[in-house]
Amino acid sequence: MHTFAPPVTDRPIRFALVGCGRIAQNHIAAIAKHHNRAQLVDVCDIDPSAVEAAAEQARARPHANLGAMLERTDADIVVLTTPSGLHPEQAIEIARSGRHVMTEKPMATRWADAQRMVKGCDAAGVRLFVVKQNRRNATLQLLKRAITQGRFGRIYMVNINVFWTRPQEYYDAADWRGTWEFDGGAFMNQASHYVDLLDWLIGPIESLQAYTGTLARNIEAEDSGVVSLRWRSGAMGSMNVTMLTYPKNLEGSITILGEKGTVRVGGLAVNQIQHWEFAEPHPDDAELESASYETSSVYGFGHPLYYDNVINVLRGEAAPETDGREGLKSLEVLTAIYRAARDGQRVHLPLDSL
Repeated sequence: MHTFAPPVTDRPIRFALVGCGRIAQNHIAAIAKHHNRAQLVDVCDIDPSAVEAAAEQARARPHANLGAMLERTDADIVVLTTPSGLHPEQAIEIARSGRHVMTEKPMATRWADAQRMVKGCDAAGVRLFVVKQNRRNATLQLLKRAITQGRFGRIYMVNINVFWTRPQEYYDAADWRGTWEFDGGAFMNQASHYVDLLDWLIGPIESLQAYTGTLARNIEAEDSGVVSLRWRSGAMGSMNVTMLTYPKNLEGSITILGEKGTVRVGGLAVNQIQHWEFAEPHPDDAELESASYETSSVYGFGHPLYYDNVINVLRGEAAPETDGREGLKSLEVLTAIYRAARDGQRVHLPLDSL
């Protein structure tokens, strides 16, 4: 057990944000939704126009770099929405300053770096949160409950599809995108929330095999790939991912086939329950229609719900839903996928761990 700073109960939790790009908007909006319990006090970006715009929008103090911000901020927790490959060093620097860390997915692009982040935050006595906002989506919460309640009986087969589009212009818009060092490819970046479902919903993976390819985009990492999996429970499954769908995002789905149940959650981003059939009825079945929602964004609407948990943890009122160790699980699967594809071999889990 680690001892953390005492909970903050007499004032709003103070957040600072590093990286004022695309996903930062979700964080600024989420903090604003919790304005009675949280405030964004500082923002930081090496791009002057981006940081000025974010500072004005959030009414926060702007900073040109992380070091300068850490010297001046009175934030309790610092949020990383920077390129993934920068997260490890930034997280450790923040932890050493005595502040909690929240990082966007993936927590790192390398398995060893992610383990260093967890160790660094442990050593500094601060919390590490990894954003997994899709877990909070109503459709997936309903599915998670059905699995926990044992409604499927034994799960036999699982299939996940992420058929999205990222044009070349998307990768060209920022030089870190699609690089191994800072971003990773279709699995590591775009589909990482779906990789997270493999362990979070179904359980520990025994082994996997994979093919990845860069079929059309001019990037270092993959734009498409397929994975075959076997779980320790004996369940088997596959995951199919591409960023080359014509002409726009088509599907983000999971299908689970069990002894006593069949479910498919689909839509653009697991936002529609398309099939829900179990041998035994349950009160949760009444929630099917209210759980599905319309979305044009593949991000879902989970950031405010994720922040709710983080705020409650720092107020001493809850346990963290997704801490650093929980974040390691999906990065471990991602690392195994890339090793399997690179070496043309089956990779067994767990990998070497902390």
